Amino acid sequence: MTFSLQGRNVWRSLAPVGLALLLAVSGCGHHRKPAPPPPQAVAPEPEMLPPVAQSAPLGRIPITPVPPGGVSPEDLDYVATHRPILTEVGLATWYTAPYKGRKAANGQVFDDSAKTAAHRTLPMGSLVVVTNIKTGQSSAMRITDRGPFVDGRILDLTVASAKATGVYRAGLVNVRLDVYQTPKPIETGGRWCVQIGAFKSEELALGLKKQLLRKYPSANVIEFPGENSYWVRIRPQGDDREMAETIARRLRPAEGEAFLTRLD
Repeated sequence: MTFSLQGRNVWRSLAPVGLALLLAVSGCGHHRKPAPPPPQAVAPEPEMLPPVAQSAPLGRIPITPVPPGGVSPEDLDYVATHRPILTEVGLATWYTAPYKGRKAANGQVFDDSAKTAAHRTLPMGSLVVVTNIKTGQSSAMRITDRGPFVDGRILDLTVASAKATGVYRAGLVNVRLDVYQTPKPIETGGRWCVQIGAFKSEELALGLKKQLLRKYPSANVIEFPGENSYWVRIRPQGDDREMAETIARRLRPAEGEAFLTRLD
């Protein structure tokens, strides 16, 4: 078979077009989308708590000093010339440090002879007056510690405070707590945690700690020994009060109770 000159010219003009089409078709194969992978099982996410805007970092709580002996003459003058800003009624008892040199929650060394007391949620350093409802005995004192971690009780008094209010001999007394002054707001702000216990077994405390770390991975959870018992404390991110309240409501410990507690 023979081709004319004109036919050869046509073939030459079409050849590049065909080659370009062939390259285009072959090149598309490299850009095809791969088939989507088969669906995989997703592990359940840990329980999330409400976000905290610009929350304060976790860390050591600053010392809140009080006057020597717990209260000063100026404190007594303030009480005599002002009205209480908050009143609470409940049971009070007294306590002493399990060892010499033990620090109270305000950062100072615990002193049996100082007129101070422990409360779970009043700001550290608050000036209060405690009155024995039965006898009428009363005394001004400062909040320097946290407790009592017993359901139904509102105050733990030092030996000096207990003797001044008639609680020492009775051991457990119904009192009126009048708050006169707080270094920080009562209802807003603050640094908060949840304290759980007491556990008779360290194993139970460690077990709860592991559960809380899994459920609240952004929180700081520790366990520590008490007097013949063990405790667990969870500090939510930023020591946020709302988050601490949520945790306290949801917790159902195998032993003891979950107590909302202010750190500062």
